[in-house]
Amino acid sequence: MALTTRRRALTTLGVALASPLALPAAQALAGHHPHRPRPLWRAHAHNDYEHPRPLLDALDHRFGSVEADIYLVGGQLLVAHDPEDLDPARTLESLYLDPLAARVRANRGTVYRGDRGSFQLLIDLKTEGASTYAELHRRLRRYKGLFTTYAHGRVFPGPVTAVISGDRAARAPMEAQRVRHAFYDGRLTDLGGPAPASFAPLISDNWALNFTWQGVGAFPEAERRKLRTLVGTAHARGQRVRFWATPDAPGPARDALWGELVAADVDHLNTDDLAGLEAFLDTHRTV
Repeated sequence: MALTTRRRALTTLGVALASPLALPAAQALAGHHPHRPRPLWRAHAHNDYEHPRPLLDALDHRFGSVEADIYLVGGQLLVAHDPEDLDPARTLESLYLDPLAARVRANRGTVYRGDRGSFQLLIDLKTEGASTYAELHRRLRRYKGLFTTYAHGRVFPGPVTAVISGDRAARAPMEAQRVRHAFYDGRLTDLGGPAPASFAPLISDNWALNFTWQGVGAFPEAERRKLRTLVGTAHARGQRVRFWATPDAPGPARDALWGELVAADVDHLNTDDLAGLEAFLDTHRTV
């Protein structure tokens, strides 16, 4: 796993936001640099919560997407990768929802001041999907105006878009909802299915299960065509593409693979190395 994005250390509704908890403005804006270059919407912080400052480190590096794994424990949504790492103080609200609400409020409706893009919060359900999602839905609807919302067949963009991944049992209850504040993380198999972008705006899959190339040597032409066909199909449906389990050790192999992903217009690049991906995307002058 040394070469995959698995770190083990530690897409507007710009109106009034009603959050149940408020953070001090200084904390909400921690890591906010208004004079920095524009956000890197392509950058995805895999297992973001393992960084010293969850969310804030990714915002410092201008990332457009972060990932949080959650467990439903005693009615609380706790953030951790493994059960042994659960901490009652590390809730989804305290690490992500409240800081995002405070930052959007301070920035008058956006995560990144002056940019109307929607910040992606990818939430990976580690406990049983239906029950965990039910509790998550109750929490998300408290944050009025913060999240992109699907209501009665229409999508209303917000400054933050929650996308649900992890346990697949969440899919059925999500599909049955007429109003929801989150969307579904589809798989490559969904490209040929009926799920529209209004339900599954993101298509994610395991790179290693779909491609043999790991950045060393030439990218096989058949695999390059496959990658571009998949991305083209998704984009024609209004969906974005992300791969996990891509090489993440600094070096030419990772840069070569990232280069091919950018060239193919893959929407999100996974990493645990925030500074490394920021530097790469800045060098390639891409978002």
